[in-house]
Amino acid sequence: MSLAERLSQAWYNGHPALLLLRPLEWLYRTVVQRKRACFLSGQSQSYRAPVPVVVVGNITVGGTGKTPMILWLVEHCRRQGLRVGVVSRGYGAKPPHFPWRVEASQAASVAGDEPLLIVQRCGVPLMIDPDRSRAVQALLAEQPLDLILSDDGLQHYRLARDLELVLIDAARGLGNRRCLPEGPLREPSERLKSVDAVLYNGTRNAPAGGYGFVLRAKALVNLKTAEQRPLDHFPPGQSVHAVAGIGNPQRFFNTLEGLHWKPVCHAFADHAPYSSELLDFTPKLPVLMTEKDAVKCRGFALDDWWYLAVDAEPTPEFVGWFDQQLQRLIPRS
Repeated sequence: MSLAERLSQAWYNGHPALLLLRPLEWLYRTVVQRKRACFLSGQSQSYRAPVPVVVVGNITVGGTGKTPMILWLVEHCRRQGLRVGVVSRGYGAKPPHFPWRVEASQAASVAGDEPLLIVQRCGVPLMIDPDRSRAVQALLAEQPLDLILSDDGLQHYRLARDLELVLIDAARGLGNRRCLPEGPLREPSERLKSVDAVLYNGTRNAPAGGYGFVLRAKALVNLKTAEQRPLDHFPPGQSVHAVAGIGNPQRFFNTLEGLHWKPVCHAFADHAPYSSELLDFTPKLPVLMTEKDAVKCRGFALDDWWYLAVDAEPTPEFVGWFDQQLQRLIPRS
């Protein structure tokens, strides 16, 4: 087990040694609170886009389902006739320059795995740049848009926002509710009181004041051919090598078990690079991975390599609330 995995277990299961990190936690908490205070007071400048900006982020380290939710938001807004664009930091991306427009034909090493997944899935205009305000300006300079979605930009205060959506893993919650490095929080838990909506991944019965959503598996997709097969392509009890390089690999493994397969689990670090040698498992079984992992493996995939396509399904309560916000931000007759 890696140091990161041990630390994550301690955050969510408890460990007395974490108290040794309390001074660093206090320092981190002080810095992020001052950063936000400067933003609220106007001491730090932020860019205000000419169109509404919706931030989709979290206050915890690790996966909470942001990418599937971004995809749902894109499609939902499009169904209402809105022109949508996305900006992202592009974690791990190494393009020739920033800002960089992501295209479906690019390599994940250039575009970043999550931005590439989003573009390949729905073809949305997407710009990456660690400076998200610069990414927004570059995207708007290329084409007219009605709305910008900022992927994982909650703590990026240089970009002003009109709506903040925060995602939380319903099963893991906020762990020990401490900030880094003593706990998993990027900001103190009190930050949730100031956001516009909190969405809990993995439940339809969210705590009071929040909204629920689930990730629904919809198909198996072959990495080499892009052929889609129904979920019963693998019979109950099928053993598979399960590959997950995401923020919370166990959620993916639990999903496979819920589909009555027997995953041989291979957990990797979030955004991990892959090679054919790294994924040369024994015994020879079908390899099943997340869609985020698949964008990095298509170039060397074997015939029996698949990814599990999933869609976010928010509750009707959230859909109704979000539609009200869209009407407020972008009034239409």
